[in-house]
Amino acid sequence: MAKDTKIIETYEKLRGAARKRLEAERAEGIPSIRITMSTCARAAGAEETKKAIEDVLEAQGLNARIISVGCLGHCYAEPLLIIDHPTTGFPPICYYNVDANKAKLICRSYLEDGDPAFEYVLGAMEENDLIPPVTTFPRFSMEQRVVMELCGLIDPWNIDHYLDKDGYSALASALQMEREEIIEIVTKSGLRGRGGAGFPTGKKWKFAFEKSADGKVVICNADEGDPGAYMDRTIIESNPHQLLEGLIICAYAVGADEALVYVRAEYPLAVRTIQHAIEEAREYGLLGENILGSDFSLSVRVFQGSGAFVCGEETALIQSVEGRRGMPQHRPPYPVEKGLWGKPTVVNNVKTLSSVPPIIRRGADWFRSIGTEGSPGTAIFSVVGNVKHPGLVEIAMGTTLRTLIFDICGGIPGKKKFKAVQIGGPSGGCLPEQFLDTPIDFDSLTQAGAMMGSGGMVIMDEDSCMVDVARYFLEFTQKESCGKCTFCRIGTKHLLNILNRITKGEGREEDLETLRQLAEDIKKGSLCGLGKTAPNPVLTSLRYFMDEYEAHVKEKRCPALKCRDLIAYYIDLEKCARGCEACVGSCPVEAIFTTKGRKKAIDQSLCVKCGECMTSCPPEYDAVVKVSPPELAPIIERPPDQQPKRAMDGADS
Repeated sequence: MAKDTKIIETYEKLRGAARKRLEAERAEGIPSIRITMSTCARAAGAEETKKAIEDVLEAQGLNARIISVGCLGHCYAEPLLIIDHPTTGFPPICYYNVDANKAKLICRSYLEDGDPAFEYVLGAMEENDLIPPVTTFPRFSMEQRVVMELCGLIDPWNIDHYLDKDGYSALASALQMEREEIIEIVTKSGLRGRGGAGFPTGKKWKFAFEKSADGKVVICNADEGDPGAYMDRTIIESNPHQLLEGLIICAYAVGADEALVYVRAEYPLAVRTIQHAIEEAREYGLLGENILGSDFSLSVRVFQGSGAFVCGEETALIQSVEGRRGMPQHRPPYPVEKGLWGKPTVVNNVKTLSSVPPIIRRGADWFRSIGTEGSPGTAIFSVVGNVKHPGLVEIAMGTTLRTLIFDICGGIPGKKKFKAVQIGGPSGGCLPEQFLDTPIDFDSLTQAGAMMGSGGMVIMDEDSCMVDVARYFLEFTQKESCGKCTFCRIGTKHLLNILNRITKGEGREEDLETLRQLAEDIKKGSLCGLGKTAPNPVLTSLRYFMDEYEAHVKEKRCPALKCRDLIAYYIDLEKCARGCEACVGSCPVEAIFTTKGRKKAIDQSLCVKCGECMTSCPPEYDAVVKVSPPELAPIIERPPDQQPKRAMDGADS
């Protein structure tokens, strides 16, 4: 197709105007203070931090521009500040864990006195560099950011920031291409669906493009319901316009005239952010009628889901939008053939659509140069659990689990040993230490018994009970089952019942084979991905941690000392200090009493095994002991005159 100069001129005019506005701000020469205001930052107190900065600027008469940005990925260090003081000669400086008091101190020290307060700089100690550049301090230098390249660096509520970084240039280029050409580029790039299934994106687009229909629909699936997963939410909160740009390009490529973003209502900030971005894009002529002066028009709206995990499956999602109960449907027909309101519908994940603009700008070969042959590009993970530096990480496909967990995220805290990683959301598999050198890509993880999933990753240390972990994740998926399939509805309930018995010390040896066989049957007999993958935590923990199952069943003990019915607490009288009352005040049920030797003991008949006594015991004594099975705890008779007050007062009746 010949270059449409009108499209180019319209885009250049938009970008030029945006840059002029931002250049005028920079020309003022005043400091800028970027503060992360994503959900994780707000949970850590960012709103109070921002208010403190505003107060100190007003009180001290300091001139600085406050810019709210999204998440940098360093969730463990929130709230984060990046101060760019153009008159000092220093590069932008990033400060971590900045509460209200620290914010006031930093602003006064740096903006008023010229002292950058180096002791609060993120990464200075780790890099042996006084002020490491923002893009190279811990983690970034080992990542390869494509989707998250601008997250935490631009204001997600100001479209000018995105245009200043060549935002929407991919759309301007795409609108001058034939639709088949765009689909060919995406196909050649090897981009696979980042929602978990890994289906080739170009192939899905081609199916929809070739389907003749009066109208077609594109849906962005932001229904992120995995425990511990928050990648999609963060991308929307941090850089919504890259997602919108990918969504518009997809709609143009397949011939859709309608698009929607399906995001769960539990993400209020993400909902507000994407709605604002849509309004901005419409105001700038990037949405609506004749986008960028072309003959292509598109309407985009936001649909708020009710939080059902199963609605992450595309056919259930479509049922939800149509006002029906979100339940997966038999395929074929696939949504690209007959989807929303019977129209051909493309459903792509947030990360998938956000990968499209960089591919169009830089080319398919560039994207293919990242990652592996079968899994090109990058993967984004929310790394949580027993790890020093939890947060969001974007790495090249093929990076090993060891590199991600230990080099990028700092390894296991407290000098404890790594035990397992649960990867792929609640339906992912639990992989032990022997798999740490496994490359992270669709095929390698599947071979190991896990899956890429949407990108949730839970790290577990030596104190984790793998039987209880399997029970926890199965409890989630069992509750989230829509109930349509007998295998999923009833089978997962039976699995959960067996696991509950085992964690209570009531398991039987035949339960282990029943678990395995039932899990295999559920995988084979379920309709959608929820049921097919729900048994994964059970199957992988049985495969790699059978010794823990056998200990629970045969010996009635929990090796990790986690299962409450299989543990007991007692106080080592030789370590206990006379007169110390720390544990007494912490016990919620008055189970702790004083022995004849003026030491403390635990009434096992009253103990609810909450562990508060162990937490409160001074470390210099370390007198509280946890054991499994409970029979190992010594029984000390409680004196008649030390009965709990509640029992004496009749409160328990």
